[in-house]
Amino acid sequence: MKKLAIITTHPIQYYAPVFKLLHDRGRVEIMVYYTWGEKAKDKFDPGFGATIAWDIPLLDGYPFTWVKNTAEDPGSHHYKGIVNPDLIQQVKDFKPDAVLIFGWAYQSHLKCLRYFKGRLPVYFRGDSTLLDEPKGLKKILRSLFLNWVYKHVDCAFYAGSNNKYYFKKYGLKDNQLIFAPHAIDNDRFSANRSIEAAALREQLDISESDILVLFAGKLEDKKSPMELLDAFLSLNKPGVHLLFAGNGELEEKLKLKAVDLKNIYFMGFQNQTTMPVIYQACDLFCLPSKGPGETWGLAVNEAMACSKAVLLSDRVGCAVDLVKKGYNGDIFESGNNNSLVECLDDLTQSKSKLKEMGKNSALMIRNWNFLSIGEAIENKLNETI
Repeated sequence: MKKLAIITTHPIQYYAPVFKLLHDRGRVEIMVYYTWGEKAKDKFDPGFGATIAWDIPLLDGYPFTWVKNTAEDPGSHHYKGIVNPDLIQQVKDFKPDAVLIFGWAYQSHLKCLRYFKGRLPVYFRGDSTLLDEPKGLKKILRSLFLNWVYKHVDCAFYAGSNNKYYFKKYGLKDNQLIFAPHAIDNDRFSANRSIEAAALREQLDISESDILVLFAGKLEDKKSPMELLDAFLSLNKPGVHLLFAGNGELEEKLKLKAVDLKNIYFMGFQNQTTMPVIYQACDLFCLPSKGPGETWGLAVNEAMACSKAVLLSDRVGCAVDLVKKGYNGDIFESGNNNSLVECLDDLTQSKSKLKEMGKNSALMIRNWNFLSIGEAIENKLNETI
């Protein structure tokens, strides 16, 4: 059986299930190296302004090790936050047939890319796009650097179209690129939570015939919740409500602007087991992000798995893959308030139309799943000589 060493910073709900799936299927032998170190279990998330402990298991069902991190300021928020003097030797001791590295922008990860190139097949996973490209001299320098980085990669598993364009621009060829879609736990999100969802709407005093628009995520500038609030206020449409689920630096400003409005609600951070209820309670999910750095937007996958219509800005990485205008939602021009208002107005004309779009979303997202990622990795490793 082929062996794969997986190097990533910390456990997250979008990849731990893939590792478990690979282990359970038994077609490859894996070892996951968490480079942030054991302190990653108590990860402070600056976006939420809190230490986040997910209420679903992220370490069960697959082999892993916490790699000692000697960084003075440990974390995945900067290059020098991941420093692992023992990592290369630990990987060598496992005697893998290939190494899969998640992200290069950490000292130890880049060091591993450089060390293992030519010694083992080097696989890579990242979801960067060209949506936030710099201009001028910065663009030229960035291009030279990234072309150098990706010369150390034999194969990249791309998450979607924008990610593929990025890899190709920086030197990877079609035969080095394998589609492994960004995915969430579709089954968990699609499981029927309608009774709880109805109870939530009743708690908020939203009738069954009214339309609820949902924003779920960090209340930060990158995700543009204020742009959504401004557009909603301009819409001023009876029977349409707006719910913000999340915390962040813009929370107080948003609440202040909506203080006297009875059709705008704030719920604060909700953990993973509750989120399906939140999505299923809404009629339309909106992610208005302007970036930089909204490379995908996995909340969109979650909303679609819950059979919801989606409205995204054109700066959201997944928009080109997951939104078909008029079929399961719409895309508006980021920074253009009129564009967002027009889309909101159009999509909130008919609750039955939103329901039909939601069904289409569920059909579209069905094959964007963990199994597709696992099979892509297995197939590549088992073809490696």
